[in-house]
Amino acid sequence: VKSTFVSLKAHVPILINCFIYIVIVYAVCRLIRLIFSVKMKKSDRSKTVLSLLDGFVKYACAIAIIIFVLKACGVDTTALVASVGVLTLVIGLGAQPLIGDIIAGIFIIFEGHYNIGDIIILDDFRGTVKKISMRTTTIEDAGGNLKIVNNSDIRNIQNRSAVVSVAVCDIGITYEADIREVEKLVIPELPRLFEENKDCFEDVPKYVGVQTLDASAVVLRFSVKTTEENYFLATRRLNRDLKCLFDDKGIEIPFNQLVIHQAK
Repeated sequence: VKSTFVSLKAHVPILINCFIYIVIVYAVCRLIRLIFSVKMKKSDRSKTVLSLLDGFVKYACAIAIIIFVLKACGVDTTALVASVGVLTLVIGLGAQPLIGDIIAGIFIIFEGHYNIGDIIILDDFRGTVKKISMRTTTIEDAGGNLKIVNNSDIRNIQNRSAVVSVAVCDIGITYEADIREVEKLVIPELPRLFEENKDCFEDVPKYVGVQTLDASAVVLRFSVKTTEENYFLATRRLNRDLKCLFDDKGIEIPFNQLVIHQAK
C-alpha cells in the first residue's frame, strides 16, 4: 500500500503538468477563435472563412495537446515530431480522398464559389448552405432535410444567391379578348401588387408580353424580382394576385373543355 501511495504521489506532478498544458492550449484556442469572431465582420463571407479557420484551430489545438501531454509524461517529442514526416507520407498514401476534401474546401472558401447562407443547387438538391468544414459542406433544403457532401464531390453547382432571382407567372387569355384592352386594365394595377407584397417582391411586377400562342389561349407573361429565399413565396403570390386581378377585371382565363356532339 505504501509503495502504491508513493507511486501515485510521484505521478501527481505529471498529472498537474498535463492539466496545465491542456488548460493553456484550450485557453489559447478559445482566444484565437474569439479574436477571429470579433475582428471579422458578421457577413456570410466572414462566417464562411471563420468556419474553415475554426476547423484548422481545433485540429491544431488537438495536436498541440497530444504533444504537450506526451512531453509531460517524459516522451521525447523531438523524435516524435521528426518522425511525423514519414508518418504523414504513409498516412497520405491511404488518405488521398481526405486530403482531396480538405484542399477542395480551401479552394471553395478562398475562391468564393458560395458562402454560408447562400442558396445553391447541387445536382437535384436545392438548399441553404449551413456549414462549411475542412472536409464537408452541409446543405439544408426547405423541408429541413440535410445533405452532407464531401468538398471534393462538389461540382457544377448553381449559386442562386449570387444574382437577383425572378419569379414568373404565365397566364392565358382567350383569343377573343383584345390584348390591348387587357394590357390597359392590368398594367396600371401592377404597382398596387408591389405595395401589397413588399415582403417578397423586390420591385414592381413587369408585364413581359405575349409568351406563346397556345391551342386555346394567348399566354401572357409577368415577372417580378425577388430574393432566392423568397422565390417560391413570390411565385405563389404573383400567381394568386394576377388570378384575382383578372377575375376583378372580368378577363376570362380559358381552360380545356370537352365538347360532345350527339349524332341524331
